[in-house]
Amino acid sequence: MEEQRFDVWAAGAAYERYMGRWSRLAAEEFVAWLDCAGDLRWLDVGCGTGVLSAVVSARCRPRMTVGIDRSEEFVGSARAAVPLSTHCLVADAMALPARDGTWDVAVSGLTLNFLPEPTAAVAETARVVRADGLVAAYVWDYAEGMGFLRRFWDAAIAVDPSAVALDEGRRFPVCRSDRLAEVWAAAGLVDVATVPIEVPTVFADFADLWEPFLAGQGPAPGYVASLAPADRDRVRDAFGAAVPRRPDGSIALTARAWAVSGRRPVKPAGQTVKSCWSISGSGRGSARADPRAGALRRHRSRESVLPQVLSLS
Repeated sequence: MEEQRFDVWAAGAAYERYMGRWSRLAAEEFVAWLDCAGDLRWLDVGCGTGVLSAVVSARCRPRMTVGIDRSEEFVGSARAAVPLSTHCLVADAMALPARDGTWDVAVSGLTLNFLPEPTAAVAETARVVRADGLVAAYVWDYAEGMGFLRRFWDAAIAVDPSAVALDEGRRFPVCRSDRLAEVWAAAGLVDVATVPIEVPTVFADFADLWEPFLAGQGPAPGYVASLAPADRDRVRDAFGAAVPRRPDGSIALTARAWAVSGRRPVKPAGQTVKSCWSISGSGRGSARADPRAGALRRHRSRESVLPQVLSLS
């Protein structure tokens, strides 16, 4: 997909200034909404810079928290940001390196819309959660509720009509309450619920709003980085004219996310869940090799406790 070339995730500090500071506020509200008991095993799918994992560790007294992300750079940032009791590794959300039914709660923050097949990704997440375990996520409401991004794309399209194809409100229809509920149900989850989460996004001045768009982290900044300097200035000026300013020059907007949760159904008595994978040479059934096992072998230092839960052999 042509639009994906602007979806850059490589610099944790730049992403934190662009989106992480607002994601942290949403993560606090999201975890409070889940209201989970302590001593549970949490998996954070698409952990990014560790925002949601850190909130889980701080608020939920988890037995174990593990975050996974495909970006090595973001995982490095996450390891520096989360407590030592939280573990992060590079892995693919579409093929999680975990056994069936090993987690109590699996969560995801601001990731689902960037995965190639959202329903398949949620079904894969549900696979690794125990019966009656919780699968939950939150995503920004790009079409209507993400104030500063909505104004950015409207300004960009006014200057460059071809930017309409990159507008996240258009690209990501899954970022709506009804669509999220449909995805969770299609993935086989039950007791599905959705809720809006709204957080303030207050910028000290227009520079505080605009400068993160120059760092190239995420779809909108990736688009800005692709523009010629004169076109970039035109987008900046249109964007600046579109945002409301307080008398002191600050800009106060809001950002809405949609959160969704559901539970893995309890299997009828006597029915067991079997993994379709086994490791060659393990002595357990088929000699078919599991492509997920390599991700585990590459991340052992700080993550030495992970084989207890993640090992496929």
